[in-house]
Amino acid sequence: MPRFKLLIEYDGTPFVGWQLQAGGPSVQGLIAEAIAAFCGERVAVYGAGRTDAGVHALGQVAHFDLARDWRPDRVRDALNARLRPHPIAVLSAEKVEPGFDARFSAKRRHYLYRIVNRRADLALERHRAWRVPRRLDAAAMHEAAQALVGRHDFTTFRAAECQAKSPVKTLDRFAAERAGEEICVFASARSFLHHQVRSMVGSLVLVGEGKWSTKNLAAALAARSRNACGPVAPPEGLYLSSVEY
Repeated sequence: MPRFKLLIEYDGTPFVGWQLQAGGPSVQGLIAEAIAAFCGERVAVYGAGRTDAGVHALGQVAHFDLARDWRPDRVRDALNARLRPHPIAVLSAEKVEPGFDARFSAKRRHYLYRIVNRRADLALERHRAWRVPRRLDAAAMHEAAQALVGRHDFTTFRAAECQAKSPVKTLDRFAAERAGEEICVFASARSFLHHQVRSMVGSLVLVGEGKWSTKNLAAALAARSRNACGPVAPPEGLYLSSVEY
């Protein structure tokens, strides 16, 4: 029974998230439907990250098993043909060893958060970035972000409904860089808590606005309390950019 690995790109705007659930279309569900339409098999599709409603992916990874062997390029093209017109694209398909698991084999996940720092509303980037009209100090944001890098209890930046067994995570990278009117925030770790990246970015924006200092961000982390967190950044600026194996 061959196992296939997919590299997937999608615009999360019209979906309830990656995970199959009641209340609307999901990326996971639509890919499973495309597989069934392609080869007649009802299979489970497992993803590397359970992105929320409105969150995008440049490099989501998924795996599934089929009873029949297929050429990977045919799997890719057949799925893309059946996913249209949904904003989901299978960038590649490959056969992998039976022990490969899109979620549990991952060594590191990389996220990108896009902030457009300008007064004017977004037209082309609507639903794909967070517009912050107040001028942000990206250098101060980057400096403060380093207070969160390392192994910490991230309870402050954890959603109340998070199902992780422990709030302790190791954040390998948290960086902010400005390019013109856009500020990109990069976050890398083996795994993240529910809403962790968006919560950290929302607090980081307070630093950029001059309302918080690096000490305030460090104190929020040390408080280990959701009440100490700044506002949670909206989902439309967040992208699962890649997964390392």
